[in-house]
Amino acid sequence: MTKLSKNNRASSVKAKYRSNLSFRMNVLFFSIFVLFSLLIFRLGYLQIVKGEHYVRELAKTEEVSVNTSVARGRIYDRYGRILVDNEPVNAITYTKMPSITTNEMLLIAEQLAMLIEQPIDRITYRDKLDFWILRNKDEAYAKVSKEEEDALNANEELDKKQKQTEIDRLVRERITDEELEQLTVHDLEVLAIFREMTSGYYLSPQIIKNENVTAEEFARVSERLPDLPGVNTTTDWKRVKLTSLSILGRTTVPSKGIPFSKFDYFLARDYSRNDRVGESYFEAQYEELLQGKKSVVKNITNKQGIVVDTVTTYKGEPGNDLVTTIDIELQLEAERIVEEKLLELKALNGSHLLDRAFYIMMNPNTGEILAMVGKKIETDPNTGEDYIVDYSYGTFTTAYEAGSTVKAATLLMGYKEGVITPGTRLVDQPIKLLNTEQKSSIFNRSGRIPMDDIRALEQSSNSYMFQVAMFMGGTNYTYDMPLIIRDDTLLRMRNGYAEFGLGVNTGIDLPGEVSGVKGVPDNAGVVLNQAIGQYDTYTTLQLAQYISTIANGGYRIQPRMLKEVREPSKDGEKLGPIIEEVTPNVLNRISNSHEQIQHVKEGLRKVYVGSYGSARGQFSNTPYTAAGKTGTAEVVYYGPIREEWKTETLNFTHIGFAPLENPEVAYAVMIPWATTNFKDPLYKNNEIAREVLDYYFELKNKYNENGLSSSSVDQHILPPPTDDKIDEETEEQVAEEQVGNE
Repeated sequence: MTKLSKNNRASSVKAKYRSNLSFRMNVLFFSIFVLFSLLIFRLGYLQIVKGEHYVRELAKTEEVSVNTSVARGRIYDRYGRILVDNEPVNAITYTKMPSITTNEMLLIAEQLAMLIEQPIDRITYRDKLDFWILRNKDEAYAKVSKEEEDALNANEELDKKQKQTEIDRLVRERITDEELEQLTVHDLEVLAIFREMTSGYYLSPQIIKNENVTAEEFARVSERLPDLPGVNTTTDWKRVKLTSLSILGRTTVPSKGIPFSKFDYFLARDYSRNDRVGESYFEAQYEELLQGKKSVVKNITNKQGIVVDTVTTYKGEPGNDLVTTIDIELQLEAERIVEEKLLELKALNGSHLLDRAFYIMMNPNTGEILAMVGKKIETDPNTGEDYIVDYSYGTFTTAYEAGSTVKAATLLMGYKEGVITPGTRLVDQPIKLLNTEQKSSIFNRSGRIPMDDIRALEQSSNSYMFQVAMFMGGTNYTYDMPLIIRDDTLLRMRNGYAEFGLGVNTGIDLPGEVSGVKGVPDNAGVVLNQAIGQYDTYTTLQLAQYISTIANGGYRIQPRMLKEVREPSKDGEKLGPIIEEVTPNVLNRISNSHEQIQHVKEGLRKVYVGSYGSARGQFSNTPYTAAGKTGTAEVVYYGPIREEWKTETLNFTHIGFAPLENPEVAYAVMIPWATTNFKDPLYKNNEIAREVLDYYFELKNKYNENGLSSSSVDQHILPPPTDDKIDEETEEQVAEEQVGNE
């Protein structure tokens, strides 16, 4: 009985053990199954869902955009004439590999210095210090005593890098001028080459020399390329302007590279530090279109991860060509006329404040700028002689009182506000307000002349416009009255002018535009000055946009310089295919009816041909129909000559459009601080307007006879109209001199 019980218990224990073992094995197999399932799921997720992402990340580490010599896009005028081009030049470059050492680079620099003459004018004092340390390392660091080094190492507030930086600073401070003078001319040439080699990124070709590389230098280096790892002889390019027109802008030179003010912006867009970039105006505005696309290379590494070769995966391509709205032939003649009239005015008595003049012609229906002229007289600080520079950007970056040219807007604003209607008659009379001096029209200092709004424009009545402003303020004129008007009168007037583009940005596709200066009123009477253009200031471009708005029937069009974006030319004879054609952009429509606008146009026509017209002497005999308005603003001088501040002077202005029936062009003239002579009438503003307009119609006939069109898809590339040639180095030097003069 006992034996049986023992056998049963033993059998039960074995069975229980086998059961536990089987359970554990099942759990183990299930766990292994789950783990393998998770692994397979994870691998599937990485391969299917995240595969493309990791391929892109790998490509980022393997493929690198390099700074190859990719030309910027060309810039043309509206008829295909080259304005900005690229000129090929011989260049010697160096590409730094990740495995290169400083000593190896120095050896290459020494070999190159035996083959080429490298300018040393860019070497800085800091460069010389660092180079001396590199050449005399033991002697240099012996200048820091062991006690000083131990003291720095004991400073727990500094990390290892900061400690070394402090040691280097002490070394530089203790290098004497006598020690630096030990550097020979050859040493400095080596340094000049070495500094260029070390200033670039890995795998990005760095220009060592691309200015005045002789054929002999190019050949010598080419022959020795196998002995100069990383060095290459190639063709670079430099930017060349074929006109002095400053609004086309300029690019930086490789030695300057990315402007410091936009350093992070460009680096975030895969630019290199020494890339040429648009620095001003048109070149800067359309940088992304003009800049070419760099080539992309793939790194080939060995088992140790060292790059042993590179393979080009994308060759890169030049930037897009841009066609501007400018007619360069019209531009050049307008420049000649403006310069001639400016010098004629400057030769008269009372012109000592005069130093600039501006002109703009644009298409009022599309906003295309046909000519943008600015001329400025400057004085050479060394010789004291005057010379004229291009100041075309002043047409939208400087503002002045515009005088009576704003009167058409004053009338249209009066119609909109309901204080007058087309045909309203008022009496032109001197305006005498309480405790103020009398204000009057130039042609009527003491009498009373009834007139309607048309004659008020034709004869340029100040009194009529004063009364419109008072009506807007909620009052009628009586002799010696106190001027009490609504508080919002000036604001409403400014808003009314803004509908035409006066006192607000025009939207021109160039950087740096200003909206003008709004005066701070200290009395109610400023609204009277505002009504005749002698309070707030406006740019020449604002005047052109304003008269364009009237010319085209009430639509304020954004002015622009860009006409078309094209692919690079394939054969050098025709422009490339059109990528984009810019279309007109309507910013707003003025709050006036068609009838009101047409009525004001009649008044503007009378200015040119009416018996009282202020521009009759220059425009009554034109072979075409035109309309416009002259302006003279009595202003206080606050120009560049500080000792003449607060001097009373005159601004001369002119606006107009033609033909009257179907306007093709609108134009504006601005001559600030023209004279301090208030007695003798001067008409240079009217003469500029007439002579440039005559030339426009002459060119129109010439182009029609020659079959030249600005709307041709297969447009031929035409040569520049002049032999002017301004390379990027010259422009950089001129820009630096101008900054120094300012």
